Amino acid sequence: MPVVQAQHSHGGHSHAGHSHPHGPANYNTAFAIGISLNLAFVIMEVVYGLRSNSLALVADAGHNFGDVLGLALAWVAALLAMRLPTRKHTYGMRRSSILAALANAIFLLITVGAIAWEAILRFQNPDIVNSRTVVWVAALGIAINLATALMFVAGRKGDLNIRGAFLHMAADAAVSFGVVIAGVIIGVTGWLWVDPVVSLLIVVVITVGTWSLLRESLHLALDAVPESVDLTKVEAYLRAIPDVTDVHDLHIWGMSTTDVALTAHLVKPTVGDDDSMLIGTCQELGKRFGIGHATIQIERGKGPHECMQAPVEVI
Repeated sequence: MPVVQAQHSHGGHSHAGHSHPHGPANYNTAFAIGISLNLAFVIMEVVYGLRSNSLALVADAGHNFGDVLGLALAWVAALLAMRLPTRKHTYGMRRSSILAALANAIFLLITVGAIAWEAILRFQNPDIVNSRTVVWVAALGIAINLATALMFVAGRKGDLNIRGAFLHMAADAAVSFGVVIAGVIIGVTGWLWVDPVVSLLIVVVITVGTWSLLRESLHLALDAVPESVDLTKVEAYLRAIPDVTDVHDLHIWGMSTTDVALTAHLVKPTVGDDDSMLIGTCQELGKRFGIGHATIQIERGKGPHECMQAPVEVI
């Protein structure tokens, strides 16, 4: 069975909605500033949360610390993704960005479990809260989180880690606003139960925001088709290529949080300018679907030996 060697495409730096692993490296300054500001704020929240006896403030500090770790993981993963391939890691270390996103999501869910438990205990034993301290510390948190979120707003569509950083910082600003409201209500009414209620609302916000990050990063870790790619449309495009009679062994997966790879066998009985066709196909896959690393094998579909990967049930 005649086979034409596979062609690779590493071009397409202008993919619609697609960026490459060097993109996050452009956020080095944003990562450094974001981590520094938020770490300083976490320490401040813990100190003043304990001094004011506010569980909501301490809960928000736990959430912010999770985001600090998430930013650090995303930063390290972005730097690892820049490493060149080796004979041991032939794709480089791009998948570290997926592992970072997954670890970030898991850590945040563990954190919210601890916060929820403390809030439930606080319902049984309410403590006096210094509402004035809660309000001004949380107000500072709004400013810091909004400033950090704005630094990642431009890259949120092209990278799961950058999107996670943006969403968490934006959510933190909203959560801090909730803490301000709680402090004001407690100061005016003296209702101590507002503090654990706000803590549980924070848990809900974090869980909702983290769930999609966990789901998508887990899918990527399991080599699922990225959500940004429609496999049906990709297959339809490949089948519509002139002289192609069949497509099989089609696989699409995320090499990282930004890079999408594809492998496929195309049955093309006629002999022609196959190199030109393959190069053009790889370029189109990049432009239309954001697939920057395509490996395509051409088969003639003739002869006594059928491709072992042709059956649908064969991986």
